[in-house]
Amino acid sequence: MARKHSKHDPYLDSDRDDDAPPAIVPCWLCGRPTGKTIVWHHPVPKSRGGRDVVPMHPICQQTLIANFSNSELQRHGTDVEALLANPNVRKFVDWVANKAPDFTATTAKKQR
Repeated sequence: MARKHSKHDPYLDSDRDDDAPPAIVPCWLCGRPTGKTIVWHHPVPKSRGGRDVVPMHPICQQTLIANFSNSELQRHGTDVEALLANPNVRKFVDWVANKAPDFTATTAKKQR
């Protein structure tokens, strides 16, 4: 028969509050609340020494990857305003502003 509680910590499961709503995390790029799918994006790519991660919508991350190379992302670092200065990214953020948090669509291919 299966145990109701953990063998090592019987009080671990009894302190949970299942009625609490999950915390709403804003997207790092567009600022909209994230939905069910959250991508943890490295603003400075891991290949360039980045360790920090930020929450993003998958569609927002795809847009960044399509518009910037790893070296450009490294130069911008965590400066969202510098990324939004790109006309393609600004146009995307303005377009997606009124969409649902779990909205998905095909994004542009890399422009290189």
